[in-house]
Parts: sequence; structure tokens; C-alpha cells
Amino acid sequence: MAMVKGPVIFQVSGYQNSGKTTLINKLISGLKEKGLSVITIKHHGHGGKPETPEGKDSSSHIESGAAASLVEGGGRLLMHAEKKSWSLEEQVRMVLQLQPDVVLIEGHKKASYSKALLLRSEEDMHLLKELTNVCAVISWDDNVIKSNDVNFETPFFSIGDPKGPDWIVEYLVSERMKKR
Repeated sequence: MAMVKGPVIFQVSGYQNSGKTTLINKLISGLKEKGLSVITIKHHGHGGKPETPEGKDSSSHIESGAAASLVEGGGRLLMHAEKKSWSLEEQVRMVLQLQPDVVLIEGHKKASYSKALLLRSEEDMHLLKELTNVCAVISWDDNVIKSNDVNFETPFFSIGDPKGPDWIVEYLVSERMKKR
């Protein structure tokens, strides 16, 4: 049986201000140390469109009606594309063209990819039942885990414990090796 090639796609989910970006940055660093290339997809959950550099040619191209504008220089490629909305699947298909080892998705809680879940408090515990494919849980409040008779095989980590990000990096490396 042939192995499925391609990147590992992994989400970091949780509510606003739960530490998603901090965790993603730790994962990027850890995966890069292991020699893996990483691409991220971030959901701009603050309403409206993300900011773009004003007064630049690429922005003026979009303002003039271009659907997309790419700018390259010194090996850096910036893409600015506009349409009514972009599904997560469309975004994933685009980044797959760059052939990464790992795609990290920040946000998009309801998507079905394997994920780490960040819990801020007791109020967030419902996410454990609502979300699928949770591989690791990182909690801001150790009492949340202890007080909920959580009987999952999913590993739980405290937000300040470096073992959490380290465990996730090793998990992602292992998953990537399965696809080679």
C-alpha cells in the first residue's frame, strides 16, 4: 500500500486571547529546528479585512480591480488576493502549492483537522465535546482539568509547561515521517 504524501495539516484552536499565536510561534520554531518547512494559515477573527500596506503598488493594483497581486523580492513572495470570501479548503489548496512539510492553521475551530485546543477557563470546557480530532489540550487553569473528571486519552498540559509545545512538535514530526 502506498503512503499518502503531502504535508501534515494541524490546527491550533481556542477562543481569542487564549495563546494561539504564541503556541503557533513555538511550534514553528520547534519544527524549523527539526528541519521541517512550515506554512501558516491564520483566521482574522477580529471582523473586517486584515490590514494591507497602504501606498504600495500591490495595494493600488487591488484597489484598481485586480483579483490578486504577487510581489517578489529577494526570495520573499507576498500575495494579496481579494474576493467575497475564502474557504479554509481554498486557502489550504493554495499553500499546498508551496510544498511545505507542515501547515499550521490558527483558528477555524470547527474544521476537522487534528488540533491542539487552548482552554482559558471552565467556560471553555464545552469545546472538548464540540470540536473533533483534539490531539492535545493546553489549559490556563490546572483546576479546570482536575475538577472535570476529564477521561480522555488526549494529553493535557499547563500553559506554562514547555512539555506541551514539545509534545506537539514531536507529534507533528512523527506524523510527517509517516507521510514520507
